[in-house]
Amino acid sequence: MKKDNLLKELKKIKWWYFILLTIAGLINSFGVTVFLAPVKLYDSGISGTSMLLSQVTPEWMTLSVFLLILNIPLFILGYKKQGLPFTLYSLYAVAIYSLGAWLITDVLPIDVSMASPLAGDDLLLCAIFGGLISGIGSGLTIRFGGAIDGIEVMAVIFAKKLNITVGTFCMIYNVILYVICGFVRNSWILPLYSIVTYAAALKTVDFIVEGLDRSKGVMIVTEKPREVSGALSAAFEQGTTNISARGGYSNREKTMIYFVVNRFQIAKMKDIVHTIDPDAYLTITEVADVFGGEQKNQ
Repeated sequence: MKKDNLLKELKKIKWWYFILLTIAGLINSFGVTVFLAPVKLYDSGISGTSMLLSQVTPEWMTLSVFLLILNIPLFILGYKKQGLPFTLYSLYAVAIYSLGAWLITDVLPIDVSMASPLAGDDLLLCAIFGGLISGIGSGLTIRFGGAIDGIEVMAVIFAKKLNITVGTFCMIYNVILYVICGFVRNSWILPLYSIVTYAAALKTVDFIVEGLDRSKGVMIVTEKPREVSGALSAAFEQGTTNISARGGYSNREKTMIYFVVNRFQIAKMKDIVHTIDPDAYLTITEVADVFGGEQKNQ
């Protein structure tokens, strides 16, 4: 039975993802080792922890070593909750991240010992571009089924036990990390700039994973569903999904129309709906991704 489950898990693995995860790991290592590590800024999560430990331990205990030591056990520990594909993708991405960090730091003719080769010792530039580039690497890794930092696995394992959300767990971990960095370095300038890095990386990850231009999900409650649906379909060349409903106060039959548009179509959509039914009730929410068949078939 276990063997059958393993075979099923292996069939889920998309082997061409490893090519994309290689790119993601190298991008992440470039952002961290070229912009952050040279000026003693800190990444978030396990990556930031590895950077701090590499600064306060013997020289041979490098960033690459700590990335493997800290991340690998966490991903293996999270195997039961996350599954085999996620675990393999993540372990591979971390290995590439570690390899890339070692190549840039110790092999390639790039001096990253005292300052960033591209941004010098400008902490703000290093914080912003280090966060952006490492965020691209992290976002691509998530997009293709893995994670490049074990903090997400820790969050999944411990957040429920602590009765907090995964996002809250990650935030608390990083706040504690930056406070410790401040005491260890006896300076709060670097930890504060590291928060800028964290914010830039977090926003970049959102863009990479969810898209730069999110769609908008529109819920329209109307008593004229046929006319509204027909007008929307004609204007935007796509279908709608209609759900029967009843007004809680009026007790009248109504219809909820679900429709997906982009942000540039919202004003036009509102005009169409309210021209046909001035009393229509609309709610608009962000949609991270749209999957499945074309709406015109609905």
